[in-house]
Amino acid sequence: MTRATRRPYACAWCGREMTDSETGRRRKYCRQSCRQRAYEQRNAVAGTSLAEDSVILSAQEAQDMLDRLFMLRCAAEDLATAITEGADRDELSGLSDELLVLARDAERMR
Repeated sequence: MTRATRRPYACAWCGREMTDSETGRRRKYCRQSCRQRAYEQRNAVAGTSLAEDSVILSAQEAQDMLDRLFMLRCAAEDLATAITEGADRDELSGLSDELLVLARDAERMR
């Protein structure tokens, strides 16, 4: 019996890309430290009015996320400009590769 290969997915805590083995259930966290941070986060919001699945970011983590999103938007604008100006295939390929890297980085919550 052949099983279909599972697609890569993100760690529920840090957003790092993971893939599963062919057997067993799908992991939620990429490392034990991510599992521990998620546990600590759940306990921090327990007994408060915050939703259980709330994510609390420090001011620095929030700023880092905004910086990653800004870089992603700039890369998308660069690609759009290159398309409008009739850039060659190699340049467009390079810009799209950069956009993909930045998009993956922007997915990280921490």
